[in-house]
Amino acid sequence: MNARRVARGPARRILRWILAAAAFLYFCIDGLFLSVIRLFAAKLCGLPGVNRLGRWLASLGPYPTLVLFLVPLAVLEPIKPIGLYLIGSGRVRRGVLVIVVGEVLKITLVERLFELSRDKLLSIPAFAWCHGMVTGWLAVLHALPIWQRLLRYVAATKAFLRHLSRLAKNRR
Repeated sequence: MNARRVARGPARRILRWILAAAAFLYFCIDGLFLSVIRLFAAKLCGLPGVNRLGRWLASLGPYPTLVLFLVPLAVLEPIKPIGLYLIGSGRVRRGVLVIVVGEVLKITLVERLFELSRDKLLSIPAFAWCHGMVTGWLAVLHALPIWQRLLRYVAATKAFLRHLSRLAKNRR
C-alpha cells in the first residue's frame, strides 16, 4: 500500500505542474486578449438595444442568469482547440482568425454578462466558490516575478509604440 502511495506522489506532483502550466497559458492568452477586448466592449455597450438587454437580464433570477452566462463559454471555448488544429494543419491565417474572433466574442459576452449580473451570480454558492478560486489563481499569477517582468515589457512596448506614433505624426 505504501509503495502505491509513493508512486502516486511524484505522478501527482508532475500532473499538478502540468495543470498549473496549462492554466498559466490559458490565463495568459485570455489576459492578452482582455485588454484589447475591453475597448471593443466599451463600443459595443453604446449600441442600441444594449440597455434593453440589461433590463431583461436584471429581470432574470440567479440560475437562469447562470445558464445565460455559461452559454457563451460552452459554445465559444472549443474555438481555441479548433483554431490550434487549423494552425497545426497548415492553415495558419484561418486558425489565428478563428482563435481571435472566438476569444473576442467570448470575452466580450462573458465579461459584459458578468458585469451586468455579478451580484446575482455570486449569490449562487458554487459560482461564488469558483469565482474565488479563479480570482485566487489570478492573484497568484499576478504576484509571480515572471508576470511582473512581462507587465514591464508590455508597458515598455506600449511606451515605445506611443513614441513611434508621435514621431510619425510630427513628420507629417
